[in-house]
Amino acid sequence: MLAVAALATSCSAVGAKRQPTAAEAGATLKAHILRLLDEVSGQDVRITDPGGKDIPCGEGKVKRTFAASALDNTRQRDARTLNIQMVAAVNEFANYDITDPEGPDFSMASDGTKTSLHLNSSDDGRYSVRGQTSCLSPS
Repeated sequence: MLAVAALATSCSAVGAKRQPTAAEAGATLKAHILRLLDEVSGQDVRITDPGGKDIPCGEGKVKRTFAASALDNTRQRDARTLNIQMVAAVNEFANYDITDPEGPDFSMASDGTKTSLHLNSSDDGRYSVRGQTSCLSPS
C-alpha cells in the first residue's frame, strides 16, 4: 500500500516543473543582468546592489535582488534609447516579457526563471538595470 502511494505521488510530480529556490533564481538574476550589460557592450560595470541576501516576503518565502550599471560605449545615447537597447539584448539570450512599457523605463519578467528586470537608465550614457526574484522558498 505504501509503494502504491509513493508511486502515485511520484507520477503526479513528473508533470510538475520544480520551482527554483530563491538562491537559484538569485544566481540566474545576477547572471542575466551581467550578461545583459555585456551584450550591450557596457563599460566600467558597477554593482549597485550585490544581492545575495534573503528578503522575507511572507509565508516563509523570500526574494533576492541584484542591480548594476555600466557606461554606454558611445556615451551619447539618451536614457530611453539605452533601455530599448537592453530590451532587444536580453531577448537574445533569455525569455522575458515586457510587463510595463510605459515611460522611459521598462519592466520585464521571466516566468521560467522567476525573475524580473527593471531597465531604468535615467542618465544619458549610462545603462542601469535592477532586478528581483519572485517570492520563493529559501535556499
